[in-house]
Amino acid sequence: MTDLNKNRIESIDLLKGLVMVVMALDHTRDYFYNSVGVLDITDPAQATLVVYFTRWVTHFCAPTFSFLAGISAFMSGKRKTKAELSTFLIKRGLWLVFLELTIITFAWYFDVQFRNVDMAVIWCLGISMIFLAGFIHLPKNAILVISCILIFGHNLLDTVHFDGSVWWSVLHEFTTVKLSAKHQINIVYPIIPWIGVMALGYYFGNFYASSFGNHRRKKLFNTIGFSALLLFVLLRWSNLYGDPQPWKSYETAAQTLMSFLNVNKYPPSLLYLLVTLSVALLFLANSEKWKGKLVEFFSVFGRVPFFYYIMHLYLIRVLSFITAELTGHGWELMVQTSFDINLKDFGFNLGVVYLIWMGIVLMLYPLCKKFDAYKKKHKEKWWLGYL
Repeated sequence: MTDLNKNRIESIDLLKGLVMVVMALDHTRDYFYNSVGVLDITDPAQATLVVYFTRWVTHFCAPTFSFLAGISAFMSGKRKTKAELSTFLIKRGLWLVFLELTIITFAWYFDVQFRNVDMAVIWCLGISMIFLAGFIHLPKNAILVISCILIFGHNLLDTVHFDGSVWWSVLHEFTTVKLSAKHQINIVYPIIPWIGVMALGYYFGNFYASSFGNHRRKKLFNTIGFSALLLFVLLRWSNLYGDPQPWKSYETAAQTLMSFLNVNKYPPSLLYLLVTLSVALLFLANSEKWKGKLVEFFSVFGRVPFFYYIMHLYLIRVLSFITAELTGHGWELMVQTSFDINLKDFGFNLGVVYLIWMGIVLMLYPLCKKFDAYKKKHKEKWWLGYL
């Protein structure tokens, strides 16, 4: 393996690791932040700038990881035939969907009755892999066109509604589907734009071919990244297209800025994807030669992302149970029975939440490092490819 390949893989692992760590901040805030009186922490009329950006910065996680999953699939395809890669993507996709509906849903609610089942980010990654299993057999330019149509065109469907249609909700509308008086499915991540994001990542894997030099790749990624940011600003400023929620001016500059950046995640609007994926591309363009202990620290999480994902969810939830019990609120508070998290008067200020988040990441590091070493030592074990 050449130094270029080594740097390239490290830069991708580094970015994966960074977004996984930032993601843990959002989930820590969910269960430890005292948000009583704040109905919506991304509402410029209610949120403080610090609370708002604590949530907003985590917007980068899902699209970046989905995009990088596409790149990783392309690289995996170098060691497999197209048929083998398709089979792997289908199996792994189905496995992720199964885990989302079982152990991941349980981690969110700790409700043995499963009154809420979420079709969220892991389900969406799984479905995207299943679609990608078919896309990889198309010409690479066809994959690019399909990706761009899905990403740039899906907001044309914002005004299209089919009341009571579960299938339409799965495709393009964040909806709660009632199964009974007590049970429901929350379709949090409609799949149309997310399929396009992973397929676009797969297409961008072509730019990591040995014939495509790092200087050329850096220039291309910087050009696309800055162009996407500029397009975001122009489209957002115009309020013409790209997000169902227009921005507006407020009394303060901070509130106006929050409104301008408050783009839609469920499903991810064009503007949401432009601002997040542009930063991902700029990071990839300029981080290939980064070295050092800090790079290695974050890269560990990036090399075992799914293992980290499961472990961080259960660690956060177990700690929340213990903390609720020790502070006199009772552990029962942490058994959630509705989609909206309701912790009543439990929780801490944002400074304490940040400390808890950093503690969680530090606790997970040695576990992830050991699992990473195990994966490297036992590459022959097929089941490791599903973790």
